[in-house]
Amino acid sequence: MKKTICAFGALIAMGTAAMAADFGAPAYYAPAPRTLPGAFNWAGWYVGANLGYQSGSVTHSSVDPSGVMGGVQGGYNFQNGQFVFGGETDLQISGADATVAPFEFSNPWWGTFRGRAGYAWNNFLFYATAGLAYGDVKAQTGGLTESKTHIGWAAGGGVELALNQAWSAKAEYIYVDLDNRLYTTTGVHNGFWSNVLRFGVNYHF
Repeated sequence: MKKTICAFGALIAMGTAAMAADFGAPAYYAPAPRTLPGAFNWAGWYVGANLGYQSGSVTHSSVDPSGVMGGVQGGYNFQNGQFVFGGETDLQISGADATVAPFEFSNPWWGTFRGRAGYAWNNFLFYATAGLAYGDVKAQTGGLTESKTHIGWAAGGGVELALNQAWSAKAEYIYVDLDNRLYTTTGVHNGFWSNVLRFGVNYHF
């Protein structure tokens, strides 16, 4: 009889403890682990367009051409962790020109082939760039016009922001230096260097 009473008491005690657990202190739930949104994948092909302003100077001359410019660009990125590197080419149409009597100089078009290397942070890409530059420099005086294609170099940097998985926007500074060539119209070797600030968008494939 005593054994039966003890067993019955143990069952009551266990039931009371279970009810206390149900109606007592709230149950503890471990918080779900925090997950950060996936970073943008910069690897792959892209094409885009840009618009900006170009301001420079003709060497061995007092002419300082400047004006609005714009064009297209395209390239390919490789990515290893947060490091991004690749190549880009662009072609620009420029309204940079100026006249200091009796000479007028302009830079109707130019382009580059550049390497790019940068660091990706969330959806931002901070990068530096450098490479080959080429372009046309036109000299005019006394009704005579002379145009030459120049080769040189370009370097700069910028920041690019991924807007979604396909589109990005960028702001970029480029220094472009087109080497000297002899011009018959001026009688001296002239070249053209310029500072370029431009903004653009890219579509990523």
